[in-house]
This record gives sequence, C-alpha cells and structure tokens, in this order.
Amino acid sequence: MDFTFTEEQLAAAEAARGVFAGVAPDAVPSPALTVGAVAEDFDRALWSRLADADLLSLLLDAEYGGAGLDAIALCLVLRESAKVLARVPLLESSAAAAAVQAYGNEELRAGLLPRAGRGELVLTVAAHGRTGHDPAELAVTARRDGEVWVLDGVQTGVAWAYGADLTVVPAHTAADRTVLALVPRGHDGVVLAEQVSTSGERLGELRLRSARIAAGYVIETDGAWEWLRALLVTGTCALSLGLGERVLRMTSDYTGKREQFGHPVATFQAVAVQAADRYIDLRAMEATLWQAAWRIASGAPGALPAAGDVAVAKIWAAEGVRRVVQTAQHLHGGFGADTDYALHRYHAWAKHLELSLGPAAAYEETLGDLLAAHPLG
Repeated sequence: MDFTFTEEQLAAAEAARGVFAGVAPDAVPSPALTVGAVAEDFDRALWSRLADADLLSLLLDAEYGGAGLDAIALCLVLRESAKVLARVPLLESSAAAAAVQAYGNEELRAGLLPRAGRGELVLTVAAHGRTGHDPAELAVTARRDGEVWVLDGVQTGVAWAYGADLTVVPAHTAADRTVLALVPRGHDGVVLAEQVSTSGERLGELRLRSARIAAGYVIETDGAWEWLRALLVTGTCALSLGLGERVLRMTSDYTGKREQFGHPVATFQAVAVQAADRYIDLRAMEATLWQAAWRIASGAPGALPAAGDVAVAKIWAAEGVRRVVQTAQHLHGGFGADTDYALHRYHAWAKHLELSLGPAAAYEETLGDLLAAHPLG
C-alpha cells in the first residue's frame, strides 16, 4: 500500500493547521462543570474562517466553487480539527454536500452546493436511528404523496441539529428502499428535542410527524445512504486519530517533565511501555483509516466491499481512542481530572467518538457478515 498524499491533499492539511492554530480546546465551559450543553451553537467564527480558507468546499467540483478533492483530503483536515476539539459541523456538512453532489439532481446541486461551500448553508445528517443502536434508515418511514414525500419517525443524537439549516434524513419506503430527505429546520411537522452529548455538545432528537418534503429535496438513488454513511464513519475515524495523537503528545510532554525519585516518569519502563502500546494503536488507526478513505475515494475493488475496510477502521478507531485516553488519564495521575487542564475534555470527546455511529462490537458483526458473504480465497 502506498499512502503517499498528493500535493493538493497536503496543501489542504497545511491550510487546516493554519486555521486551527488559534483554536483553544477550552474555549467553552467545561462539560464537567456545566448543566446542559456547553454552548447553544457551534463556533460560527471558526466556521467563517474555514469558509474563507476554502475548506468547506474541499469535496465539491469546480463548477460549484470547490476544489474537487476526495475523502482522503477531508480526513486530513478532520484529523487536524480534532486535535483542537474544533466545534464545527465540518464532517457532517461536508459529507452531506458530497452526497448531494454524487446522487442529487442538478437543480438540487445548483441550489445548495455553492452556498454550502461558502459556509452560508449548514448541513447535518441524522445517522443514529431511533435509539442509537438500530439502523438509521429504519427509524423513519417515507411515502410518496403526489409531489411530496411524507416522513414519520424519530432520529436521535443528531449532531449540530440546532445550528444546521438542513438535516439529511435516511428513511425507508414500503418497497424496502432507502431515500435521503433534506429536511429544513423548523419545517412543519418537524420537532427538535434537546439532548446533550458526553462532550457537552448540544444534540437534537428529531421527531417527524407527517412532515411533507418536496420531491426535489429527496434523493431516491440506490446506494446513496450507504455511501454517505461510509464517509461519515470514515470521517469519525479521522477525528478519533487526530484526538488520540494530540492526547498522546500531551501525555509525552507531561511525563517528560513530571519527576519522581529525581527522574522524569517518562524514563520509567512501565510508563514507556504503556505509551509505546498506545503509539502502536495510533499507527494501526492511521493505516486502517487511510485504507478505508482510499477505498471510498477511488472506488477500487478489493477482497471485500469497501464496507469491510470501513468496519476495520472503525473497530480500531473506537477501541484505540478509548485505550489512548484511558492510558493518558492513568499516566497523568490526578492531574488528568483537573478541570483547569484540557485532558478531561479530550476524554469526553473520545467517549463520544468511540460510540458515534456505533461501537466497535457493531462493526465486528458487520465484518463477520461480510466475511461470511465473501469468503476469502
């Protein structure tokens, strides 16, 4: 495998580092000290800077004002965003716009994509189903009624739901097909109920009660939801990697300065071995991430469908980021729980990412099903 990045991909990562350089992970109240959400909205100022740096239009074609890059470039940018706990719907909005570009009709693309690329229109995705454990596409029903689709059901844990202008909602039809409906915030028949993530971010439970969505805002193409979900999962793996890398760096810096018996604790064998194990976790997370992102970006065939590579990446990301933050807390001692120090925030975000779009066990089942259906020769 050759994971050499192109000049354009590296340029996107460099631009992201420039934008995120001034972001403070503790810019909002600590989730450990806050009743309810840490903030009402995402970081709009940072969102504007991302738009000015053309990082919201990475996946869009030039005709819509984009750079025409791929999932790998997006994951490079997401990796940098997680290092500073950037409070923006970069993954959700970028992935939703990419799905509209790939599967939507020309009128929908022309009406939404340029505005999304400029940051004027914010998109998110309802991807967690009714309970967070059932398939998202089964949580909402869709039926055609003339020139509109009627949606009924509930989606839980919708990220950035209160700040997004449109939410992409997967829904199943009586013919057992999945469609994607772009549901405006505040639309008739749409109710949001506040939920709060372990990271302290404001989520929304989206309740649809005979919500009537114009047919032009519904994507009926087969495979659209599967592609969008794969991109969301892979992007979540990129966020987990970036967060884990920053946490291990924080741990290295701390143990290199903290002394016991006249020596930095980093020189103790027990500390060094634990840090080395976590470094191995991060390298495995990185390799599986780029494999999954490459399969999505290239469409290249493999021994298993691309969903297999995505599942492997998510297994490593979910388990790896959990082990990294747990080890970091252990090696920091009581200092890791100090609310004046950022590590506890990374721990809270890591728990959210670990379970987002399903825990490792769910992807182990998916991988098992794929292996049963596609025996390796």
